[in-house]
Amino acid sequence: MNIVQVKIENFRGYKDEVVIDFNDLTVFVGKNDIGKSTILEALDIFFNENKGVVKIDKDDINKQALEAGNKEIKISVVFNELPETLTIDTSNPTTLSEEYLLNSDSQLEVIKIYPNAGKEKVFIRANHPTNQDCSDLLLKKIRDLQKILDDNSIDCEHRNKSAVIRKSIWEYFSSTLALEEINIDVTKEDAKNIWEQLKNYMPLYSLFQSDRKNSDGDSEVQNPMKLAVQEILKDETLKNSLEQVAHEVESKLQEVATKTLEKLNEMNPEIAESLSPVIPTPDSLKWIDVFKNVSISGDDDIPINKRGSGVKRLILLNFFRAEAERRQQEQNVPSIVYAIEEPETSQHPNHQRKLIEAFIALSSIDKTQIILTTHSPSIVKLLEFEHLKLIKNEGIKEIINIQSGDLPYPSLNEVNFLAFSESNDEYHNELYGFIESESELANYKNGRETMDYNQIQRSGNIIVKQIIMSEYIRHQIHHPENTNNTRFTNAELQQSINEMRTFIQALEDN
Repeated sequence: MNIVQVKIENFRGYKDEVVIDFNDLTVFVGKNDIGKSTILEALDIFFNENKGVVKIDKDDINKQALEAGNKEIKISVVFNELPETLTIDTSNPTTLSEEYLLNSDSQLEVIKIYPNAGKEKVFIRANHPTNQDCSDLLLKKIRDLQKILDDNSIDCEHRNKSAVIRKSIWEYFSSTLALEEINIDVTKEDAKNIWEQLKNYMPLYSLFQSDRKNSDGDSEVQNPMKLAVQEILKDETLKNSLEQVAHEVESKLQEVATKTLEKLNEMNPEIAESLSPVIPTPDSLKWIDVFKNVSISGDDDIPINKRGSGVKRLILLNFFRAEAERRQQEQNVPSIVYAIEEPETSQHPNHQRKLIEAFIALSSIDKTQIILTTHSPSIVKLLEFEHLKLIKNEGIKEIINIQSGDLPYPSLNEVNFLAFSESNDEYHNELYGFIESESELANYKNGRETMDYNQIQRSGNIIVKQIIMSEYIRHQIHHPENTNNTRFTNAELQQSINEMRTFIQALEDN
């Protein structure tokens, strides 16, 4: 199952519902405290059910919504790449489509609502029958379903299989189903059973934060190792082997317990009859706990998280590089989502490039998605437009699928300007060059204030020219050898970029 879309409402800075489209590689950019990490943490709460890195609490409720009386946090995830069939019990296979559990786009939409930031309530948003004669069938007991069969004289091949009964009823009312998108509570009857099965297909979600706490038990390096354990234990062949081991141990324990009680019965039948062996069933065993202490240790068994942040992140970097190779070579890997905050933290630019290459490679592998946040303009320039999501907050919070920004041509410099207010020589050159290429330079210069520029002639003589600020900056960028002029300030660079952007936007509007 892959994430197609995420919806967040009343969670921290997101008061009104915001809808976010996801790709195999999704990178959130924007200014500090704009809400990039909030999205990653909302997903951690959704997937890891308050047992992951982030724990939901009342401070997560949006303050404005709270004042208006709304105390419900809502996090929804829409999936595609869905399981072909689900087995509610050993003899009851069904599909999400047959159960009318897909939304109007034929995708699975799971909604989790947290009243007062408390225990979650789970719903599936689906295009579902609402005709009262055949609605709420997933929430009915089998005897109630059988009554509908009898009341309407509906033929059904298997009256003891709820999925088959529902199908027969819906087929009988096929012309009057009255399909509408509604929220279906998945805490009762077969809806609950289906949800329990669906959870087995949910992707693993692992969040790597840029400011992890510095404790031996929560090492930034231990987390990927623990995640590797989860992935390994999802391998079907290994699961079957472990299940066989568990059954064998259960059988041996049962044998020991039985013989012990037999001997006890010879000495004291009354006590023996009052006792019975209690042995965990194989499916209740938590194999992951056997490997809970996995880690990577440094010299003299010093935990890696006691090393410098650069070393910790470097090891994490190479974990992802190794994962890219491993997942490319293996088949039937479990679905997984890696969410990483600011991968550029404490990394040399060369390491940043290798890390982004690893993320791009990982995201191209089946059942693998990568979510990043970044403050690095250099990281942005290593990506494609389709990877980027710009978060803006100008009155209302928006998450924009980046294409070409406000300019009539695609520009990653434009993305960095909008996301981080980055004004640099490269972006200035780009804007000036575009105006020049469109033969609009004369119009741009017309009516603008001029300033002195000391130009060096071939003879070596200096002449003073009157030129506009954008041209002044352009000359200084291209002729650093000319030190006869005062260096332009960052404020002047910002002003010139803004003036050229406004001019280009006006050209496009006309």
